[in-house]
Amino acid sequence: MKTNPSPDWTKLQHLYPINREMIWLNNCGTTPVNTDTIHAVNEYLQGYATRGGQTDVRRYPTVKKVIRTILAELLGVDAEELSLIHHTNEGIGFISLGLKLKAGDRILLLENEYPSNIYPWEHWKEKGVSISFVPMSETPDGFLENLKSSITPDVKVVSLSAVHWCTGMPFPLEEIGSYLAEKGIEFVLDGAQGVGLLPVRPREMGISYMAFPAWKWLLGPLGLGVLYIAKEKLEGLNFPFKGTGSVVNDEVYLPYREELKGTDRYEISTVNFIDWVYFQSTLEMLHKVGFHNSMERIYELADYLSDKLRDAGWKLASDHFPDFKTGIVVAEKEGESMENMVSDLKKNGVMCALRLGRIRFSPHIYLAKEQLDRVVDLLSR
Repeated sequence: MKTNPSPDWTKLQHLYPINREMIWLNNCGTTPVNTDTIHAVNEYLQGYATRGGQTDVRRYPTVKKVIRTILAELLGVDAEELSLIHHTNEGIGFISLGLKLKAGDRILLLENEYPSNIYPWEHWKEKGVSISFVPMSETPDGFLENLKSSITPDVKVVSLSAVHWCTGMPFPLEEIGSYLAEKGIEFVLDGAQGVGLLPVRPREMGISYMAFPAWKWLLGPLGLGVLYIAKEKLEGLNFPFKGTGSVVNDEVYLPYREELKGTDRYEISTVNFIDWVYFQSTLEMLHKVGFHNSMERIYELADYLSDKLRDAGWKLASDHFPDFKTGIVVAEKEGESMENMVSDLKKNGVMCALRLGRIRFSPHIYLAKEQLDRVVDLLSR
């Protein structure tokens, strides 16, 4: 991943109107839009208003190529291994329905996992495939040991997240991938909390399948996601949802076609193109900033907030894994109601989340340290 010069963070903060209204610290949930992206979408809509589908503003092939090219560089994969879908749940569903399991096989999932990496697997129980859960741990190394202890000969698939959505703890993906490869077990990743925050590199980490949304660390629109399938795995999957956009030369409707596209066969029919324009804009911004710079800035802000909270007497989940970087700050304070705290912060214009009885903060690059000072000051009252 190339390194760009250090950006002007203050200039970037001014691109986000939300900073004039509130402090948005739920970026691993959803993210606000910036003025450059608003301009890009408006520009496309103006072109569409005057020339419809014949507009030369943000043409479909170009937008698709830019998005896939930037993501491929970020992930260290081929652009042709990526498909633009709607969300993580859909992508995990495509993978789950495509895998060829049999009665007696077992799928391993994460304890207290987000539902989008649980529900898509449940249909297998009707087919005699069992589902088990790897117990959580307060440390990445402890989780790796829990995973190894859960592996038995009948386990054929392990589907995990890159980061635990309730604690902010990153999982040791490279070690997990290497171990599962030795066992001949398929590794599926829910990259929702990881892509854009951590250097998730599927090929280097033994990940064959992955899905993630646009709207978290990549600052994109709601309702758009990405599916990755390693090219050597693609033809081995069942493909249950063939649509108009799944076949080669799909703009010619007759005669009907048998030959499927690459991974973009999962772009089944007419796409939500305005969201593509939105996503292209945010990816181009992050690419200009430099994904490495973006990640380091998020860590810097998260560390700053963590230090301030510790000084104010808060306990942090990240204290259990100090050698692992995370941009998600999960905190609690003895004798205080976290639910009330979250409610009070919201009334004062601070958006965060309540997760497993603790407060989850997730800063992004458009925030300033002065805003984090304001949050700690509110909590201290």
